Amino acid sequence: MKYDFETVIKRANTGSAKYEQMKGWNPNVSEDVVPFSVADMELKNAPEIIEGLKKYIDSTILGYTMPTENYISSVCGWMKRRHNWDIKPEWIVGSPGVVGAFYSAIKALTEPGDGIIIMTPVYYPFFSAIGKNQRNLVKNPLIQDGDTYLVDYDDLEEKAQDPRNKVLLFCSPHNPVGRVWKRDELEKIADICLRNNVVIISDEIHFDLIMPGHEHIVFASISEEAANNMIVCTAPSKTFNLAGMHTSNIIIPNKALRDMYLREVESNGFFSLNIIGYKACEIAYNECGEWLDELVDLVHHNHKVLKSFMNEHFPEVKVFPLEGTYLQWMDFNDLGYDKDELERLMHMEAEVFFDEGYVFGEEGNGFERMNIACPTKVMVEGLERLKKTLKN
Repeated sequence: MKYDFETVIKRANTGSAKYEQMKGWNPNVSEDVVPFSVADMELKNAPEIIEGLKKYIDSTILGYTMPTENYISSVCGWMKRRHNWDIKPEWIVGSPGVVGAFYSAIKALTEPGDGIIIMTPVYYPFFSAIGKNQRNLVKNPLIQDGDTYLVDYDDLEEKAQDPRNKVLLFCSPHNPVGRVWKRDELEKIADICLRNNVVIISDEIHFDLIMPGHEHIVFASISEEAANNMIVCTAPSKTFNLAGMHTSNIIIPNKALRDMYLREVESNGFFSLNIIGYKACEIAYNECGEWLDELVDLVHHNHKVLKSFMNEHFPEVKVFPLEGTYLQWMDFNDLGYDKDELERLMHMEAEVFFDEGYVFGEEGNGFERMNIACPTKVMVEGLERLKKTLKN
């Protein structure tokens, strides 16, 4: 490999959200334990980004900054090259983050008491975006079919027909189950929503992290009708480990929806992003495609190593296929622990820190989500600690 995906970066006591969370779970956690929870990477940033930012800081003034033509061009170019999606510059709306964007979109498109449909188990901020904004949570649970998950279209149709349900908050690729949705699946979902006047907010933050043999299709690219009924949330943050830059690109082709969204965010006094975030995104999209390709190879390799380890030592644990994201979904229910005892064993004895499945909805009870965007040796060390504890 051209890039360094083996060096372990010391992140304890740096303010890392993941490490502070781990210390909250177990204040006596051993030194050098690496958590596998929050979705940022335990990997060095692409050197092109680091060196590019150093040069930029040396030559600029860190004042108020609006998106430049070069920045906008980099976003449009990335969407075309990596996703075969032609977007117009005016469709791009900046946001400090995808989570904040779908919070704002829910407030822009609905009123308190309106229903928001989600496909559970799902990324836990979906729940808070609905509850904290006094909207009604409407579950359309995914169907577990062997080692994969499918959409329950009949249930989705029933929920969409209720005029009180105004939005589908959709996750693509799906976090935590790792599905990359196929075109026919997206077409069925879009058709149901269009026929029932349900607007789609599509969280596609993991859309660059697609495993070999799979293809991500941007939801809005399937048809003009679908695009006009949709807000697509994208960012370089997961792709290039830039979450701290607070730079996301929200793509809204429909001017009416875009104006509604902009009125909401501007009412909160938001007008522009971080100057360094703009430049980091521009460099990443223009110069770091090769780094991303090698990253995907690493994640795919880690998935295979993990699956082999579990098959050998814990065949009762179901390791789901990883089609997209770097987040591995696993079912521990057949080990016989309830969710609380499983969590205690993980945190206090094995010192292994996943995201507990129950935070993704009750459908996740007894499951674990493991972040495998880390050096392979770090992942294996954690698995060995888990083996030692559970075998005892």
